[in-house]
Amino acid sequence: MNARLKFVLITLATVLAVGTTTSLGLWQLSRADQKQARQVAMDAQRTKAPLTSATLFTTGDPKEILHQRARLRGSWAPMHTLVFLENRPMAGRVGFLVVMPFILEGGQGAVVVQRGWVPRGMDDRTRVPPVTTTPGLVEIEGRMALPPSDLYALGNPTDGAIRQNLDLSQYAAETGLKLFPLTVQQSGESTEGLLREWPVVNMGIEKNYGYAAQWFGMALLFSLLYLWFQVVRRFIGRPKDLISNV
Repeated sequence: MNARLKFVLITLATVLAVGTTTSLGLWQLSRADQKQARQVAMDAQRTKAPLTSATLFTTGDPKEILHQRARLRGSWAPMHTLVFLENRPMAGRVGFLVVMPFILEGGQGAVVVQRGWVPRGMDDRTRVPPVTTTPGLVEIEGRMALPPSDLYALGNPTDGAIRQNLDLSQYAAETGLKLFPLTVQQSGESTEGLLREWPVVNMGIEKNYGYAAQWFGMALLFSLLYLWFQVVRRFIGRPKDLISNV
């Protein structure tokens, strides 16, 4: 391979490498902008007046109230509807996420409440700690949230008191309740034997900025290496008689 062809191929490879890494850096910045917009929208939702039992089911699009605060009055569904979702860590410990339907005052329907977290028994996987449920009319506070994320499971993990995942449509059929498509992540002090140290929702924007810096750094490195080896050393650092033969 002659020197001119080699120079052309290295130039094309460098252009491709710089273009690719720069594009990836710009893509990470665009992802950061999208997440920033979602974070702003989420923060705006938290400043709105809390939803009530009377207004929850009047919402046209459930997505419009996602992350909005809620202050609901009603009563808990019967105890047999209590479900423990396993393999749900909190505060660095393994345990169960406790969910239960909350029947809204006025007969509008019901909403699934993520009531809190309880530890699992180390000696017996099927043993769950007692959870106190106040009878009668009560008021709860929280924020509107998506249903708990699904975990990988074999077989049919959505039956029984202890489950891997929660299927809202199946849960509605089981309980005979009209369930709202979102859930309520209950807030407040850790009461009724439940821990409520919910993780703060973070879009991870800093991670995208970090990735963008890495990609732009690689693009700069490729450019500097090309400039040094293919320009400085090739045309400046070599004798004139060698340059004339290039």
